[in-house]
Amino acid sequence: MANPFRDLFMGTNARTLVEALVPRRTFADVVLPPETRRSLEHALAQIRNHDLIFRRWGLGERHDAGLGLAFNFAGPPGTGKTICAEAIAHALGRRLLVVRYAELESQWAGATGKNVSAVFRSAAEQEAVLFFDEADAIAARRSVTMDGGYQREANLVVNVLLRELDEFPGVVVFATNLAANFDPAFERRIRNHILFAMPGAEERERIWRVQLHGEKTPLGEDVDFRALAELYPASGGDIKNAVLKAAQMAASEPVPDDQKRIRQHHFDEGMRQVQSARSVMGQSLFGDAAAADPWAALAGGAGSVADEVRDEMSALAARVVEVEDALAALPERLGRVEGTLGVLPDRVGRLEASQAEASAALVGRAAELEAATRAAVEAGRGREGLALGLAAAALLAAVAALAAALLV
Repeated sequence: MANPFRDLFMGTNARTLVEALVPRRTFADVVLPPETRRSLEHALAQIRNHDLIFRRWGLGERHDAGLGLAFNFAGPPGTGKTICAEAIAHALGRRLLVVRYAELESQWAGATGKNVSAVFRSAAEQEAVLFFDEADAIAARRSVTMDGGYQREANLVVNVLLRELDEFPGVVVFATNLAANFDPAFERRIRNHILFAMPGAEERERIWRVQLHGEKTPLGEDVDFRALAELYPASGGDIKNAVLKAAQMAASEPVPDDQKRIRQHHFDEGMRQVQSARSVMGQSLFGDAAAADPWAALAGGAGSVADEVRDEMSALAARVVEVEDALAALPERLGRVEGTLGVLPDRVGRLEASQAEASAALVGRAAELEAATRAAVEAGRGREGLALGLAAAALLAAVAALAAALLV
């Protein structure tokens, strides 16, 4: 798991970004439809002829970018994509570097792109096959809106990945269940797109057989792999899980171990459990139709609900970005507040001094007016003196009230 503090102060070690495997599985360990196998053989031929084409035939001098070989393995889960990536590395006698997304992604801006470059650099130094499993997680379509920091960062990562693909001289394999989510720019940079289709009945029968040990696995006399292959149109991954479930059920039978056998009903029940698990994972708020085909449900009457959910998610993402921006600006704002608080006592002191001076001046002026009023009254100027006295008294009261307020 990525450590943000380690990344900030020490940087990321390229070795932690990938899992280095010595490949053991070969193409003999995977059962594929004929078309898929032919595509893989063609891909291997390209790798082996790479030096001939680009160095001895001189095409590398004419084309300074895209000298490496990138392959996209696309297809449903459990169709052999990961095994074939390992088999390619085995056929080439190279190690397989599996990218760890948990370590690759960083919370620091720009760090993920640097990690992507480090992964390619490590693969080039080791002359290893680089493998991005579930590649749509990192090679997704770039966003045309740049409202949030996470969108800018995701676009930057895709840009770095595209640049590295152009410059990388080795072999890169992408595997995905969602090829439609790839950014269109990858179509040109990936030399071969290989579709891993669901196996047919012939392939399924062979898959059932290769899951078991030919000498050690005890089978009942009623086991019919052909019937299983025709009855259950499943992927190789599903067949593997069904076999393991069948073995567990047979091993739990209340008989001595030397009498235990994996029988046909164990395989049937194992596959039914696998199919049941898929239906559970397909549960959807859009109803039973979506459980069988959620994308069809989205295209139908539940589309408006999906749009509402998507809008809510977009609004939430925008709000998260706003919060992140506010948090990023918070230290600067706190600094300004602290600066204001620092000069506040001085300003208060100056204001109090000004108030005291103004109060003293007003009190002095009031005393002068009072003296002038008494003098006028004593001089006996009649009405003029009386009017002046009343005005002076009112002014004196106002000045006294103002002075009292300023002195509080």
